[in-house]
Amino acid sequence: MTSSQLEKANRFHALHQEPGSFVIANAWDAGSARILAGLGFRALATSSGASAGVLGRRDGMVTRQEALDHARAIVAAADLPVSADLEKGFDDAPEGAAETIRLAAAVGLVGGSIEDFSGDPQKPLFDLSHAQERVAAAAEAARKLPFPFTLTARAENFLRGNPNLDDTIQRLKAFEAVGADVLMAPGLPDLAAVQMVCAALSRPFNFMAGIKGRSFSTAELAGAGVKRISLATSLYRAAMSGLVNAAREVKDHGTFGYVDTTIATQELNGYMSGPGF
Repeated sequence: MTSSQLEKANRFHALHQEPGSFVIANAWDAGSARILAGLGFRALATSSGASAGVLGRRDGMVTRQEALDHARAIVAAADLPVSADLEKGFDDAPEGAAETIRLAAAVGLVGGSIEDFSGDPQKPLFDLSHAQERVAAAAEAARKLPFPFTLTARAENFLRGNPNLDDTIQRLKAFEAVGADVLMAPGLPDLAAVQMVCAALSRPFNFMAGIKGRSFSTAELAGAGVKRISLATSLYRAAMSGLVNAAREVKDHGTFGYVDTTIATQELNGYMSGPGF
């Protein structure tokens, strides 16, 4: 028997109230969602980069409808709460971000993120006032849903050429003030910065792991005050690394050594036919 959207939403909300931190694992299709659920993760997320890769595209080249269809498949694959990477809400206007939240709820999601990256190379970040208005509109839309939708607001400074910690904290606090449930600032350089951000906020902070040299242990992150740890595209990239390395071995050397370390078909099928599926 599968859980209702309300039950999933309540479970997801409760995870953010528990002591310590938890990992939300980013799936990229139905199969990976089932495997991650079978491994015991308690919540899943989508990744804009991974969802684009599944379609043979680069990050940022997916439409809102394509992102929602992708999320719907992951929601259907596992009886777990799922939160989506909704980029900038696929619209510059506050009402566009709000509409994306409503549509996200309609495909079964119980959470989602809105970021302040504009997509404009000349001005990659929205002005703070406009970014805050967008989060406020998304939060208002979330509050009108018949279940507790967990809204995450992302400050993209460190990924978009403006590694200014003070400005990042200012943005996160502004998003918190207008109703964001979880705050996120991808690309923070070290644990000291993570600790400063967490100390400045009263609501849960999500750390995005998966960046080489900036991915700390779960124990270290929990000690710094992090509540939720997401994995971005890192699991997808790990899977694609296995594909590329195996294919190169066959093409370049004509050998099949990779089969010695691949998961057995029986074990893989076990994830696909486990309880609850």
